[in-house]
Amino acid sequence: MTENGKPRELISTETLQRRIDELAAEIERDYADSKDLLCVGVLKGSVFFLADLVQRLSRPLVVDFFQTSSYRGETTSPGEVRIRRDLDHSLAGRDVLLIEDIVDTGYTMRTIMALMGFRGARSVRLCVLLDKACKRETAVQINYRGFEVDDVFVVGYGLDYNDRYRNLPYVGVLDEAEVEEE
Repeated sequence: MTENGKPRELISTETLQRRIDELAAEIERDYADSKDLLCVGVLKGSVFFLADLVQRLSRPLVVDFFQTSSYRGETTSPGEVRIRRDLDHSLAGRDVLLIEDIVDTGYTMRTIMALMGFRGARSVRLCVLLDKACKRETAVQINYRGFEVDDVFVVGYGLDYNDRYRNLPYVGVLDEAEVEEE
């Protein structure tokens, strides 16, 4: 942390907003022919990113939310995903843009994307703010990537530690010692 008690800045607000502009332009181009775009945010971390991203898209679209819990314990397999909040809209025949704050091992995203395909989505593409590729344990196709980050504990701009720091306007880093103290 810095002297003011806030996590040290990794990605500034200005850099975030500039990259979101670029991602929105890519998405606009790639979905130019889409008639039924459904943007799905994975709760809770994606909310800030999703809001800034979809405001930059000029096409008609629908926003929905999905929430999961990943369990890792002796009685569950690694990456087992449970649905905590399901979608309100049908996926049948729709183009789905899945919007996530961070992908690390890839298990949760792989499971969610497979589920959306199973439910009849015409297409499923993944847009992530942060890609922690160094932690990847299973293959996941990321169509739109904001930033690749090292194996550090990131917070801010929707990302949290114990439900705190989500409101920071930048992506910051907590030192391991700080995470262990709390």
